[in-house]
Amino acid sequence: MPFYHKLGEIPPKRHTQFRKPDGELYNEQVFGTIGFDGMSTISYHNQRPTQVKEIKKQYSVKPEIAKENNIQSYRFRGFQIKPEKDLLESRKAVLTNSDCTILLSAPQERTQDYFYKNTDADELIFVHRGTGKLRTHLGNLDFKYGDYLLVPRGVIYKMDFDTDDNRLFIVESRRPIYTPKRYRNWFGQLLESSPFCERDLRQPYELETNDEDGEFLIKVKKQDDIFEMLYASHPFDVVGYDGYNYPYAFSIHDFEPITGRIHQPPPVHQTFETDAFVVCSFVPRKYDYHPLSIPAPYNHSNIDSDEVLYYVDGDFMSRTDIEAGHISLHPAGIPHGPHPGTAEKSIGKEGTEELAVMVDTFKPLKVCKDAMGIADEEYYQSWLDH
Repeated sequence: MPFYHKLGEIPPKRHTQFRKPDGELYNEQVFGTIGFDGMSTISYHNQRPTQVKEIKKQYSVKPEIAKENNIQSYRFRGFQIKPEKDLLESRKAVLTNSDCTILLSAPQERTQDYFYKNTDADELIFVHRGTGKLRTHLGNLDFKYGDYLLVPRGVIYKMDFDTDDNRLFIVESRRPIYTPKRYRNWFGQLLESSPFCERDLRQPYELETNDEDGEFLIKVKKQDDIFEMLYASHPFDVVGYDGYNYPYAFSIHDFEPITGRIHQPPPVHQTFETDAFVVCSFVPRKYDYHPLSIPAPYNHSNIDSDEVLYYVDGDFMSRTDIEAGHISLHPAGIPHGPHPGTAEKSIGKEGTEELAVMVDTFKPLKVCKDAMGIADEEYYQSWLDH
């Protein structure tokens, strides 16, 4: 969970007069989730954030489903998703359920001529390739390879890229995304036993404060539709804010792995959580050091969750024929484990350089049409002894 952050100029007390140099009032906005019970931020705007001139267009971006009820294990070759110029058009839904949608994206344009706001979901954007700047109405964040960008629902943003070679792994969550509660004390501070701490979370560091009239296109996502809305003032007009509800970045390279004498269960890799799924980070680490340890994971049954693993880089010791950008889906209801020969092969090794992101959902995932175009239909047979 992010912690208190202040950026720019704010009055000494909330909901009181805060005036511009010319005497006019700044426009205060409470920006929060879960009604007035969740995390919130109070921002102060040059102009009213409510000025909609026109709603130009509405169209659906709802994921198209290829397999509604699936028990087959799949491998998807993620880098076969073709790059597209536009940031939003490049997003291809791979897996979805009522709680989240997992997407791949390979945008080529270095910036967009519009702003974007997702009112349906928090967005967890993992940067596999590319560098640039996430620009938001609550400040900017630089990003690079290995960064998680957490964009709370309702944040207005743009992504500016340095080149046209970009690859993103995105989880849209209809449930709020937090750091795991077992890493935090009752005050919300990350514990000494947590694999990361507040110093690792990067907060917005600069505000773009505009005071400009005109026509500004904001593409707003609501209930899987995009609404193209023209606003009468620039959406980046905040002079200051404070609170807990803002975008932040965390690098997978700053995750400190938890290891032991024997193989540790997947929850030691947990990085984010909701009440509907968890996200884990597998990073380079020392292997188990019991003299009879087997570093490769044991076979286990997915009874309660679908397991999705996005392979980022390195040596994936429990899998064969896996490359960067591949996604494996191991659905609930059937066991899975290391590929034949990999358990024996792992014995005696001292460490791994693997880098991967795992999403475990508590409801079954539906396989989307875009996923079937990059699917390995024979992957489920890869545990057979040949």
